[in-house]
Amino acid sequence: MQFKDVVGQEEVKEKLRKQVRSGHLPHALLLAGETGYGTMGLALALANLLLCNNAGETDSCGTCSGCVKVDKLIHPDLHFSFPVIKITKTTNSDDYLKKWREMLINDKYFDMNDWVKVIGAEKKSTVIPEPESQNIIQKLSLSPYEGGWKIMIIWLPEQMNATSANTLLKTLEEPFGKTLFILCSEHPEQLLPTIISRTQRIDVPPINTNDMYEALTKQRGIDSTTAEHIARVSKGNYLTALRHLCDDDDSQVMLDKFISLMRLAYMRDVKGLTEWSESLASLNRDEQKHQLEYMQNLIRENFMYNFGRPELNFMTQKELKFAQSFAPYINERNVIGFAEEYQRAHNDISNNVHSKTVWFNLALQTIILINK
Repeated sequence: MQFKDVVGQEEVKEKLRKQVRSGHLPHALLLAGETGYGTMGLALALANLLLCNNAGETDSCGTCSGCVKVDKLIHPDLHFSFPVIKITKTTNSDDYLKKWREMLINDKYFDMNDWVKVIGAEKKSTVIPEPESQNIIQKLSLSPYEGGWKIMIIWLPEQMNATSANTLLKTLEEPFGKTLFILCSEHPEQLLPTIISRTQRIDVPPINTNDMYEALTKQRGIDSTTAEHIARVSKGNYLTALRHLCDDDDSQVMLDKFISLMRLAYMRDVKGLTEWSESLASLNRDEQKHQLEYMQNLIRENFMYNFGRPELNFMTQKELKFAQSFAPYINERNVIGFAEEYQRAHNDISNNVHSKTVWFNLALQTIILINK
Protein backbone atom coordinates (compact mmCIF):
# COMPACT_ATOMS: atom_id res chain seq x y z
CA MET A 1 0.00 0.00 0.00
CA GLN A 2 1.44 3.34 -1.07
CA PHE A 3 0.23 6.85 -0.31
CA LYS A 4 -0.89 7.19 -3.92
CA ASP A 5 -3.32 4.28 -3.37
CA VAL A 6 -5.09 6.02 -0.47
CA VAL A 7 -8.18 7.90 -1.64
CA GLY A 8 -7.81 11.63 -0.96
CA GLN A 9 -6.47 12.76 2.44
CA GLU A 10 -3.67 14.84 0.90
CA GLU A 11 -3.21 17.01 4.00
CA VAL A 12 -2.82 13.99 6.28
CA LYS A 13 -0.43 12.33 3.83
CA GLU A 14 1.75 15.41 3.69
CA LYS A 15 1.78 15.76 7.47
CA LEU A 16 3.02 12.17 7.80
CA ARG A 17 5.62 12.60 5.05
CA LYS A 18 6.94 15.76 6.68
CA GLN A 19 7.41 13.93 9.97
CA VAL A 20 9.40 11.22 8.21
CA ARG A 21 11.53 13.71 6.26
CA SER A 22 12.28 15.82 9.33
CA GLY A 23 13.21 12.82 11.42
CA HIS A 24 10.66 13.88 14.04
CA LEU A 25 8.28 10.98 13.72
CA PRO A 26 6.68 10.31 17.14
CA HIS A 27 6.91 6.84 18.63
CA ALA A 28 3.11 6.53 18.73
CA LEU A 29 0.54 7.94 16.31
CA LEU A 30 -3.21 7.95 16.82
CA LEU A 31 -5.08 8.12 13.50
CA ALA A 32 -8.60 9.08 14.57
CA GLY A 33 -11.42 8.64 12.09
CA GLU A 34 -13.76 6.11 10.55
CA THR A 35 -12.09 3.22 8.77
CA GLY A 36 -13.89 4.29 5.60
CA TYR A 37 -11.95 7.57 5.69
CA GLY A 38 -8.74 5.62 5.06
CA THR A 39 -7.05 5.26 8.47
CA MET A 40 -5.80 1.72 7.77
CA GLY A 41 -4.61 2.67 4.29
CA LEU A 42 -2.68 5.62 5.71
CA ALA A 43 -1.13 3.41 8.41
CA LEU A 44 0.00 0.85 5.84
CA ALA A 45 1.31 3.53 3.47
CA LEU A 46 3.38 5.07 6.27
CA ALA A 47 4.70 1.65 7.27
CA ASN A 48 5.58 0.95 3.64
CA LEU A 49 7.47 4.24 3.37
CA LEU A 50 9.50 3.45 6.50
CA LEU A 51 10.26 -0.14 5.50
CA CYS A 52 11.02 0.62 1.83
CA ASN A 53 14.63 0.08 0.72
CA ASN A 54 14.48 2.85 -1.92
CA ALA A 55 11.97 5.32 -0.53
CA GLY A 56 11.52 8.69 -2.19
CA GLU A 57 10.52 11.94 -0.51
CA THR A 58 6.81 11.42 -1.05
CA ASP A 59 6.25 7.67 -1.27
CA SER A 60 7.72 4.19 -1.17
CA CYS A 61 9.11 2.76 -4.40
CA GLY A 62 6.62 -0.08 -4.57
CA THR A 63 9.05 -2.54 -6.13
CA CYS A 64 11.86 -3.33 -3.67
CA SER A 65 11.87 -6.41 -1.48
CA GLY A 66 10.65 -4.39 1.51
CA CYS A 67 7.66 -3.05 -0.45
CA VAL A 68 6.80 -6.49 -1.80
CA LYS A 69 6.80 -7.94 1.73
CA VAL A 70 4.63 -5.11 3.06
CA ASP A 71 2.24 -5.51 0.14
CA LYS A 72 1.88 -9.20 0.98
CA LEU A 73 1.70 -8.36 4.72
CA ILE A 74 4.60 -10.69 5.48
CA HIS A 75 7.32 -8.17 6.38
CA PRO A 76 8.92 -9.49 9.60
CA ASP A 77 9.05 -5.99 11.14
CA LEU A 78 5.40 -5.13 10.45
CA HIS A 79 2.97 -6.37 13.12
CA PHE A 80 -0.76 -6.10 13.71
CA SER A 81 -3.10 -6.17 16.67
CA PHE A 82 -6.88 -6.20 16.31
CA PRO A 83 -10.10 -7.33 18.05
CA VAL A 84 -10.77 -11.08 18.15
CA ILE A 85 -13.12 -13.59 19.72
CA LYS A 86 -11.70 -14.62 23.05
CA ILE A 87 -11.85 -18.43 23.03
CA THR A 88 -9.13 -19.40 25.51
CA LYS A 89 -7.03 -17.61 28.13
CA THR A 90 -4.17 -17.28 25.62
CA THR A 91 -6.17 -16.07 22.59
CA ASN A 92 -4.51 -13.20 20.73
CA SER A 93 -4.31 -11.67 17.25
CA ASP A 94 -1.82 -14.24 15.98
CA ASP A 95 -4.57 -16.87 16.15
CA TYR A 96 -6.47 -14.92 13.49
CA LEU A 97 -3.54 -13.56 11.49
CA LYS A 98 -4.16 -15.66 8.35
CA LYS A 99 -7.76 -14.44 8.05
CA TRP A 100 -6.69 -10.86 8.85
CA ARG A 101 -4.14 -10.90 6.04
CA GLU A 102 -6.64 -12.34 3.58
CA MET A 103 -9.15 -9.60 4.37
CA LEU A 104 -6.60 -6.79 4.36
CA ILE A 105 -5.00 -7.87 1.07
CA ASN A 106 -8.44 -7.93 -0.53
CA ASP A 107 -9.35 -4.38 0.54
CA LYS A 108 -8.04 -1.67 2.86
CA TYR A 109 -11.51 -0.21 3.42
CA PHE A 110 -13.53 -2.32 5.85
CA ASP A 111 -15.17 -2.10 9.26
CA MET A 112 -16.02 -4.29 12.22
CA ASN A 113 -19.04 -5.76 10.46
CA ASP A 114 -16.78 -7.04 7.68
CA TRP A 115 -14.27 -8.43 10.17
CA VAL A 116 -16.79 -10.33 12.30
CA LYS A 117 -18.15 -11.98 9.16
CA VAL A 118 -14.64 -13.12 8.22
CA ILE A 119 -14.00 -14.70 11.63
CA GLY A 120 -17.54 -15.99 12.11
CA ALA A 121 -18.30 -13.79 15.10
CA GLU A 122 -21.72 -12.47 14.04
CA LYS A 123 -23.31 -13.51 17.33
CA LYS A 124 -20.27 -12.94 19.55
CA SER A 125 -18.46 -9.98 21.05
CA THR A 126 -14.94 -9.04 20.03
CA VAL A 127 -12.15 -7.69 22.21
CA ILE A 128 -8.41 -7.07 22.30
CA PRO A 129 -7.81 -9.43 25.25
CA GLU A 130 -5.30 -9.47 28.12
CA PRO A 131 -2.68 -11.72 26.42
CA GLU A 132 -2.47 -9.32 23.48
CA SER A 133 -0.40 -6.70 25.29
CA GLN A 134 2.21 -9.25 26.32
CA ASN A 135 2.23 -10.52 22.75
CA ILE A 136 2.86 -6.98 21.46
CA ILE A 137 5.64 -6.32 24.00
CA GLN A 138 7.36 -9.61 23.18
CA LYS A 139 7.38 -8.89 19.44
CA LEU A 140 8.68 -5.36 19.80
CA SER A 141 11.38 -6.31 22.32
CA LEU A 142 13.21 -8.24 19.59
CA SER A 143 15.73 -6.55 17.32
CA PRO A 144 14.43 -5.59 13.85
CA TYR A 145 14.91 -8.45 11.42
CA GLU A 146 15.98 -6.09 8.65
CA GLY A 147 17.74 -3.50 10.76
CA GLY A 148 15.23 -0.68 10.38
CA TRP A 149 11.90 0.15 11.98
CA LYS A 150 9.61 -2.10 13.97
CA ILE A 151 6.00 -1.11 13.37
CA MET A 152 2.89 -2.16 15.28
CA ILE A 153 -0.48 -1.23 13.78
CA ILE A 154 -3.33 -1.54 16.29
CA TRP A 155 -6.78 -1.47 14.72
CA LEU A 156 -9.62 -0.27 16.98
CA PRO A 157 -7.51 0.08 20.15
CA GLU A 158 -10.66 1.22 21.97
CA GLN A 159 -11.58 -2.46 22.15
CA MET A 160 -8.68 -3.15 24.50
CA ASN A 161 -9.95 -4.15 27.91
CA ALA A 162 -8.55 -2.26 30.89
CA THR A 163 -5.97 -4.92 31.78
CA SER A 164 -4.61 -5.07 28.24
CA ALA A 165 -4.45 -1.27 27.91
CA ASN A 166 -2.70 -0.76 31.25
CA THR A 167 -0.14 -3.46 30.45
CA LEU A 168 0.73 -1.67 27.22
CA LEU A 169 1.14 1.75 28.84
CA LYS A 170 4.79 1.38 29.87
CA THR A 171 5.85 0.28 26.38
CA LEU A 172 4.00 3.23 24.88
CA GLU A 173 5.72 5.56 27.33
CA GLU A 174 9.19 4.06 26.93
CA PRO A 175 9.20 2.23 23.58
CA PHE A 176 12.03 0.09 22.29
CA GLY A 177 14.42 1.76 19.83
CA LYS A 178 13.05 2.65 16.35
CA THR A 179 9.61 1.38 17.25
CA LEU A 180 6.46 2.98 15.88
CA PHE A 181 2.93 2.39 17.14
CA ILE A 182 0.10 3.36 14.79
CA LEU A 183 -3.32 3.26 16.45
CA CYS A 184 -6.28 3.37 14.04
CA SER A 185 -9.26 4.38 16.16
CA GLU A 186 -12.87 5.09 15.24
CA HIS A 187 -13.82 6.14 18.79
CA PRO A 188 -10.72 7.66 20.44
CA GLU A 189 -12.91 9.07 23.21
CA GLN A 190 -13.26 5.49 24.47
CA LEU A 191 -9.51 5.09 24.95
CA LEU A 192 -7.92 5.49 28.36
CA PRO A 193 -6.70 9.10 28.84
CA THR A 194 -3.27 7.68 29.70
CA ILE A 195 -3.13 5.96 26.30
CA ILE A 196 -4.14 9.13 24.48
CA SER A 197 -1.53 11.20 26.35
CA ARG A 198 1.22 8.93 25.05
CA THR A 199 0.29 9.34 21.39
CA GLN A 200 0.28 12.13 18.84
CA ARG A 201 -3.25 12.42 17.51
CA ILE A 202 -3.96 13.09 13.84
CA ASP A 203 -7.62 13.47 12.94
CA VAL A 204 -8.46 11.85 9.60
CA PRO A 205 -11.44 13.77 8.15
CA PRO A 206 -14.08 12.58 5.69
CA ILE A 207 -12.77 12.21 2.16
CA ASN A 208 -13.28 15.22 -0.09
CA THR A 209 -16.22 14.70 -2.48
CA ASN A 210 -14.09 15.46 -5.54
CA ASP A 211 -11.45 12.94 -4.46
CA MET A 212 -14.18 10.36 -3.90
CA TYR A 213 -15.63 11.05 -7.35
CA GLU A 214 -12.22 10.70 -8.99
CA ALA A 215 -11.55 7.39 -7.21
CA LEU A 216 -14.92 5.97 -8.24
CA THR A 217 -14.53 6.94 -11.89
CA LYS A 218 -10.84 6.13 -12.37
CA GLN A 219 -10.27 3.21 -9.98
CA ARG A 220 -13.70 1.59 -10.16
CA GLY A 221 -14.78 2.62 -13.66
CA ILE A 222 -18.12 4.05 -12.52
CA ASP A 223 -19.98 6.35 -14.90
CA SER A 224 -19.85 10.02 -13.96
CA THR A 225 -23.54 10.42 -13.04
CA THR A 226 -23.56 7.44 -10.69
CA ALA A 227 -20.17 8.37 -9.24
CA GLU A 228 -21.32 11.93 -8.55
CA HIS A 229 -24.40 10.73 -6.65
CA ILE A 230 -22.52 8.11 -4.63
CA ALA A 231 -19.67 10.50 -3.80
CA ARG A 232 -22.19 12.96 -2.36
CA VAL A 233 -24.39 10.58 -0.34
CA SER A 234 -21.42 8.65 1.09
CA LYS A 235 -20.43 11.64 3.24
CA GLY A 236 -16.70 11.13 2.83
CA ASN A 237 -16.71 7.43 3.66
CA TYR A 238 -15.23 5.33 0.86
CA LEU A 239 -16.45 2.10 2.41
CA THR A 240 -20.00 3.45 2.31
CA ALA A 241 -19.46 4.37 -1.34
CA LEU A 242 -18.32 0.85 -2.19
CA ARG A 243 -21.38 -0.58 -0.45
CA HIS A 244 -23.65 1.65 -2.49
CA LEU A 245 -22.10 0.17 -5.61
CA CYS A 246 -23.12 -3.36 -4.67
CA ASP A 247 -26.45 -2.37 -3.04
CA ASP A 248 -25.16 -3.63 0.28
CA ASP A 249 -27.43 -6.21 1.91
CA ASP A 250 -26.55 -5.01 5.43
CA SER A 251 -27.82 -1.50 4.68
CA GLN A 252 -31.09 -2.92 3.38
CA VAL A 253 -31.51 -5.04 6.52
CA MET A 254 -30.88 -2.02 8.75
CA LEU A 255 -33.35 0.08 6.75
CA ASP A 256 -35.97 -2.66 7.05
CA LYS A 257 -35.49 -2.80 10.83
CA PHE A 258 -35.85 0.98 11.07
CA ILE A 259 -39.03 0.97 8.98
CA SER A 260 -40.45 -1.88 11.05
CA LEU A 261 -39.77 -0.01 14.31
CA MET A 262 -41.46 3.16 13.11
CA ARG A 263 -44.55 1.37 11.77
CA LEU A 264 -44.99 -0.78 14.88
CA ALA A 265 -44.50 2.25 17.16
CA TYR A 266 -47.00 4.33 15.21
CA MET A 267 -49.58 1.53 15.54
CA ARG A 268 -48.68 1.08 19.24
CA ASP A 269 -48.18 -2.63 18.54
CA VAL A 270 -46.50 -3.67 21.82
CA LYS A 271 -46.45 -7.36 20.91
CA GLY A 272 -44.77 -6.59 17.60
CA LEU A 273 -42.29 -4.25 19.30
CA THR A 274 -41.44 -6.97 21.80
CA GLU A 275 -40.57 -9.35 18.97
CA TRP A 276 -38.68 -6.57 17.21
CA SER A 277 -36.65 -5.89 20.38
CA GLU A 278 -35.78 -9.55 20.76
CA SER A 279 -34.56 -9.76 17.16
CA LEU A 280 -32.23 -6.78 17.68
CA ALA A 281 -30.98 -8.14 21.01
CA SER A 282 -29.93 -11.36 19.24
CA LEU A 283 -27.25 -9.47 17.29
CA ASN A 284 -23.75 -9.09 18.70
CA ARG A 285 -22.99 -5.80 20.42
CA ASP A 286 -21.01 -4.34 17.51
CA GLU A 287 -23.93 -4.99 15.17
CA GLN A 288 -26.36 -3.49 17.67
CA LYS A 289 -24.28 -0.31 17.93
CA HIS A 290 -24.00 -0.13 14.14
CA GLN A 291 -27.80 -0.40 13.85
CA LEU A 292 -28.25 2.43 16.35
CA GLU A 293 -25.77 4.64 14.50
CA TYR A 294 -27.59 3.94 11.24
CA MET A 295 -31.01 4.78 12.73
CA GLN A 296 -29.71 7.96 14.34
CA ASN A 297 -28.32 9.09 11.00
CA LEU A 298 -31.60 8.28 9.23
CA ILE A 299 -33.55 10.37 11.76
CA ARG A 300 -31.28 13.29 10.97
CA GLU A 301 -31.68 12.79 7.21
CA ASN A 302 -35.47 12.65 7.44
CA PHE A 303 -35.53 15.80 9.54
CA MET A 304 -33.42 17.60 6.95
CA TYR A 305 -35.64 16.25 4.15
CA ASN A 306 -38.48 18.40 5.48
CA PHE A 307 -36.58 21.57 4.55
CA GLY A 308 -36.89 20.78 0.83
CA ARG A 309 -33.18 21.24 0.23
CA PRO A 310 -31.93 18.12 -1.62
CA GLU A 311 -28.32 19.30 -1.38
CA LEU A 312 -28.56 18.81 2.39
CA ASN A 313 -29.64 15.18 2.07
CA PHE A 314 -27.34 12.16 1.83
CA MET A 315 -29.73 9.24 1.45
CA THR A 316 -29.81 6.32 -0.96
CA GLN A 317 -32.66 5.96 -3.42
CA LYS A 318 -34.39 3.39 -1.17
CA GLU A 319 -34.04 5.64 1.87
CA LEU A 320 -35.35 8.61 -0.11
CA LYS A 321 -38.37 6.62 -1.25
CA PHE A 322 -39.27 5.87 2.37
CA ALA A 323 -38.58 9.47 3.43
CA GLN A 324 -41.21 10.81 1.03
CA SER A 325 -43.96 9.53 3.31
CA PHE A 326 -42.11 9.24 6.62
CA ALA A 327 -40.15 12.51 6.90
CA PRO A 328 -43.08 14.66 8.17
CA TYR A 329 -43.17 12.51 11.31
CA ILE A 330 -39.65 13.71 12.23
CA ASN A 331 -39.86 17.35 13.21
CA GLU A 332 -38.78 19.97 15.73
CA ARG A 333 -41.04 18.41 18.39
CA ASN A 334 -39.26 15.04 18.48
CA VAL A 335 -35.93 15.13 16.62
CA ILE A 336 -33.89 16.00 19.72
CA GLY A 337 -35.71 13.34 21.73
CA PHE A 338 -34.85 10.71 19.13
CA ALA A 339 -31.19 11.75 19.15
CA GLU A 340 -31.04 11.53 22.94
CA GLU A 341 -32.73 8.11 23.06
CA TYR A 342 -30.44 6.63 20.43
CA GLN A 343 -27.35 7.98 22.17
CA ARG A 344 -28.55 6.62 25.51
CA ALA A 345 -29.18 3.19 23.96
CA HIS A 346 -25.76 3.26 22.28
CA ASN A 347 -24.07 4.01 25.62
CA ASP A 348 -26.03 1.26 27.36
CA ILE A 349 -25.11 -1.33 24.74
CA SER A 350 -21.45 -0.26 24.97
CA ASN A 351 -21.62 -0.72 28.75
CA ASN A 352 -23.11 -4.23 28.48
CA VAL A 353 -26.57 -3.34 29.78
CA HIS A 354 -29.09 -6.14 29.14
CA SER A 355 -29.81 -5.83 25.40
CA LYS A 356 -33.48 -6.82 25.42
CA THR A 357 -34.19 -4.19 28.07
CA VAL A 358 -32.35 -1.51 26.08
CA TRP A 359 -34.15 -2.23 22.81
CA PHE A 360 -37.61 -2.59 24.34
CA ASN A 361 -37.19 0.67 26.24
CA LEU A 362 -36.14 2.35 22.98
CA ALA A 363 -39.21 0.87 21.27
CA LEU A 364 -41.54 2.24 23.97
CA GLN A 365 -39.94 5.69 23.77
CA THR A 366 -40.41 5.58 20.00
CA ILE A 367 -44.19 5.20 20.52
CA ILE A 368 -44.18 8.48 22.43
CA LEU A 369 -41.86 10.33 20.05
CA ILE A 370 -43.33 9.22 16.73
CA ASN A 371 -46.81 10.36 17.78
CA LYS A 372 -45.71 13.88 18.71
